[in-house]
Amino acid sequence: MVIDAVSVSSRPSPRASPPPSTNAQKPNSKGNNSSKLAISIAVPSAILVLVAIAILFFCFWRKKKKAKKFVFVNDEVLTTESLQFNFGTVSTATDNFSEANKLGEGGFGSVYKGTLVDKQEIAVKRLSKNSGQGEQEFKNEVTLVAKLQHRNLVKLVGFSLAGEEKLLIYEYMPNGSLDQILFDSDKCTQLDWERRYRIIGGIARGLVYLHEESRLKIIHRDLKASNILLDKDMNPKIADFGMARLFVLEQTQDSTKRIVGTHGYMAPEYVMYGEYSVKSDVFSFGVLVLEILCGQRNSSFHKSDVARDLLSYAWRHWNNGSDIEILDPTLKDACSRSEVMMCIHVALLCVQENDADRPTMPTVVQMLNNSSVSASHDLPSSPAFFADGTRQITRHPDLNLVRNAEQGSLRNESISEVSTLSVNEISVTELYAR
Repeated sequence: MVIDAVSVSSRPSPRASPPPSTNAQKPNSKGNNSSKLAISIAVPSAILVLVAIAILFFCFWRKKKKAKKFVFVNDEVLTTESLQFNFGTVSTATDNFSEANKLGEGGFGSVYKGTLVDKQEIAVKRLSKNSGQGEQEFKNEVTLVAKLQHRNLVKLVGFSLAGEEKLLIYEYMPNGSLDQILFDSDKCTQLDWERRYRIIGGIARGLVYLHEESRLKIIHRDLKASNILLDKDMNPKIADFGMARLFVLEQTQDSTKRIVGTHGYMAPEYVMYGEYSVKSDVFSFGVLVLEILCGQRNSSFHKSDVARDLLSYAWRHWNNGSDIEILDPTLKDACSRSEVMMCIHVALLCVQENDADRPTMPTVVQMLNNSSVSASHDLPSSPAFFADGTRQITRHPDLNLVRNAEQGSLRNESISEVSTLSVNEISVTELYAR
């Protein structure tokens, strides 16, 4: 019995199975909550990042699109991306717009000579930051000149926009502007009759292109000697389209309450009523032709005993049969008398008071190329603003005058009542340096 008891007591007792674990069946609530929190943070963050990227992309796309398209012409987008220059490139080309490279100064900024890395010479028009018309001038020139291609129009090389800096980049004209040579007592000898006659014809053909042949019908509105540039061969190029206006195909006339232009070159209907058309440019062309013939500015006659203005001076000689006397003395011994007479005839027709009596520019070109056409054309009557001492001009009371004079400009002058003006004079009140 004892042995049996011992053997029984020494036999290992059966091992009790552990109770089933409750953790294996019950989910981990702490881990689940952490996952939910991570997801609730990650998803909105990802959405915010995607929205931010989308906004940045949209802003970049709009900026690029705006820079590329820039302006509209007759509902047509003008693509100017290929013409845009980096400001630093232009600054380097002009030696940081140094005074040594300064070619001149106009109503809306200064012009500098520059040389690009490929040795191309350029003229850079740097629009003044304080110019009230700077932005409009800039848009006009880029919009219009970029689309114009003619041998007698200045070529736009490009432009630059950098903050407040607005630059227009043109082909460089080594002989400068016509006024710098024509009205200089020493340099004017470079312009013999053959060259002057060629300059007159070139300007006329450039205007025909603007008025008739370009797919854009353009009125320049500020044709004058300082806006005619001369290349190395003295060929003329019409420049400065900041004041130009675009006409639709069938449009013949428009009007404005804000007169812009240069005193002495503006047509009477424009000065008095703000009306302008292709015939406004024809009038300015006539004045310019007379200046080229006599070698004197229209304004130089203002206080002269000979005549009150160039138009009156030319008309009196024409009427007296002594028209050849208006010719620059340096030309009288070496010119074609028939060509001179024909040019005077054309100029006086262009400056007629009634715009309907003025020829179109295609007719002008025909007359310049064919003396028989000129001879068969009507004879001119006394020109606009003829200073006979009896006639006065009344300007419309609602017009604002913006005059660009050779030595200064008058801008945004409000006219509150009818002004009675003596012939070829405009009353002004405020002078701004040009």
